[in-house]
Amino acid sequence: MKLSKRALPSGVWALGIVSLLMDASSEMVHSLLPVFMSSVLGASMVTIGLVEGVAEATASITKVFSGFLSDYLGKRKLLAVIGYGLAAITKPVFPLATSIGWVFGARFVDRIGKGIRGAPRDALVADLTPPHLRGAAYGLRQALDTVGAFVGPLLALAFMAWFANDIKSVLWVAIFPAFLAVGFLILVVKEPQRGHTGAGRGNPIALADIKKLESRYWLVVLLGAAFTLARFSEAFLVLRAQSVGLAIGLVPIVMIVMNVVYAASSYPAGIAADRVSRRTLMLWGLVALILADLALAWSVAPWQAFAGAALWGLHMGLTQGLLSKMVADGVPAELRGSAFGIFNLVSGVALLLASVVAGTLWQLIGPSATFIAGGVFAVVAAIGILAYQSPTKP
Repeated sequence: MKLSKRALPSGVWALGIVSLLMDASSEMVHSLLPVFMSSVLGASMVTIGLVEGVAEATASITKVFSGFLSDYLGKRKLLAVIGYGLAAITKPVFPLATSIGWVFGARFVDRIGKGIRGAPRDALVADLTPPHLRGAAYGLRQALDTVGAFVGPLLALAFMAWFANDIKSVLWVAIFPAFLAVGFLILVVKEPQRGHTGAGRGNPIALADIKKLESRYWLVVLLGAAFTLARFSEAFLVLRAQSVGLAIGLVPIVMIVMNVVYAASSYPAGIAADRVSRRTLMLWGLVALILADLALAWSVAPWQAFAGAALWGLHMGLTQGLLSKMVADGVPAELRGSAFGIFNLVSGVALLLASVVAGTLWQLIGPSATFIAGGVFAVVAAIGILAYQSPTKP
């Protein structure tokens, strides 16, 4: 049966399902981990911000090397399997943790796994998909990933009720979808043959290849960093809801709300990225983030924190697939892994800075200061986009 010109390849759907399963596992952990660190292990807000920032920055640094390596070897799926496998084997460490050091170590290794798989997987999506469908492909993969990201907290909520708010018991349950994701990736995802790899040269990271990346790609890198500075770790969404009175057993609802909106908006936004102005989508994404920060800064009740989380999810849906498409479209096919690696490195350093600043502001001034600062960064990013392009250009 002949596929429609708008039909996405089965490999993209398969990668999306792998992302769904791993994110369901990870978000079961992450929706409870900030509360676990603060209430069970006694960590301060600065420590939580540092743990989250270092973990995400580690993932981004690792993506650089895995991205270059996937271009060099032409083995994107192998690196993805290693990355997902590392994430799976760290899951039992969280319920075993007796100190913040255990959590830090597990998060560190887990994010190394994320870093190893991220750039090769994103490049593999582009390898599998024709250019006119890449926005939709990245939107679909992100949407399925985000379905997992709200299924995870939903499962956490159900199991918190089942286990009478015993966080460690819920963390044990999170192990199963992680290993299922690894098995699905190994058995179902097929990697296409690539005509060019860098295996004939001596060094997988070649300066000459980096020089082939054009200025339009570097502008996307800077744009991604600006967006990340305006947006810190999602751990602070969970902590904000708890700070305005949400019971510990209901804390996962915050991530459910955010990720339902994120999942619902990602695929339509991806389709739009193939058809309409990128600049318009970026600006609407920043508007959503500014409104989210204002809602969270002024929250005095859980429902207001939920509204802020929903707007945060809309921002993510409008911008993340779009940025991935812009990276893929802006570089040669043989350098896609490297390009995604560099992009994620720069964004990860920005996330580390943003998360440490967020935690420091929270501890020294209060929760409102954290979200007001995020809103200010988002306004600056929006002004930069408006100033860079004239109104007649997309």
